[in-house]
Amino acid sequence: MDRRAFLGVVTGGLLAAPLAVAAQPAGKIPRIGILRPGSPPDPYVEAFRQGLRELGYLEGRSIRVEPRWAEGRESLLPGLANELVQLKPDVILAGGIVAIRAIKGATTTIPIVMPFSTEPVRNGFVQSLNRPGGNVTGFASQNDELPGKWTELLKEVLPKMSRVAVLWDPTSDASQLRAAEIGAKRIGVALHVLRVTRPEDFPPAFAEAQKTGDGLVVLSAAVFAEHGAQLVALAVKHRLPTMYHQKDFVTGGGLMSYGADIRDLFRRAAEYVDKILKGSKPADLPVQQPTKFELVINLKTAKALGLEIPPSLLQRADQVIE
Repeated sequence: MDRRAFLGVVTGGLLAAPLAVAAQPAGKIPRIGILRPGSPPDPYVEAFRQGLRELGYLEGRSIRVEPRWAEGRESLLPGLANELVQLKPDVILAGGIVAIRAIKGATTTIPIVMPFSTEPVRNGFVQSLNRPGGNVTGFASQNDELPGKWTELLKEVLPKMSRVAVLWDPTSDASQLRAAEIGAKRIGVALHVLRVTRPEDFPPAFAEAQKTGDGLVVLSAAVFAEHGAQLVALAVKHRLPTMYHQKDFVTGGGLMSYGADIRDLFRRAAEYVDKILKGSKPADLPVQQPTKFELVINLKTAKALGLEIPPSLLQRADQVIE
């Protein structure tokens, strides 16, 4: 090879090197998709990002995050899910029942982490809590003891309560209803069950609850999580002191909730994303139960209902909305 040919090869190689680097896919930096039904800024997604930072990930440098928001329009979620799948992320965080269902319908191969889920087995997201199978894992949002606690907390607000209505989806886990029955019996309160499976069932159920209960407990179910604003509006309309299973109901105008700290679950979801990026398979990562719970009380709603929240209960509250 003569000198000119040699220099041509070397120069060509030097020029090609940066082009080759520029042409490489961004897969060198792990990519995380996020699917949420709401809008930014989202405190739960920020908690997830905090979890990533605690694990040493630097967004934009050692990891790339691709969020998609439905802006409150759940009908957009399937399209956004398909859009995320086209990006071929390494893992997708899906927050909320509708979002999980949408992303699970869009891919059976990309790992999915759910930061919280009501009844993930019954909803078909995983095969079992210990052995999820498939491409989904993460966190459940409650345990079997909570329904009894909901009844007891409502009794503290309504000391004269002798009967309580319970909103229950019969297609959901029956263990919730059994736990609510045990809790009601323990405090000497009669329990009236209202069976609801569709949003169209809500108005007549609340009308009946007004007649059959001094207060109402809304058990956990996908149909309730998906239509929380309607439930809160009906409780206000019928002036029913109502206990919910999740904070979002109360920030939206509901009276009181006791349930898993969703922000904490989003932060912990970063740990599962980390495990998956390091080679773990979702099928082998057990769905975990929540370990941190929070009591949230809306004093504005209590005042509108003419209720006085006992000071002892306010002292135990993790958040009081005024």
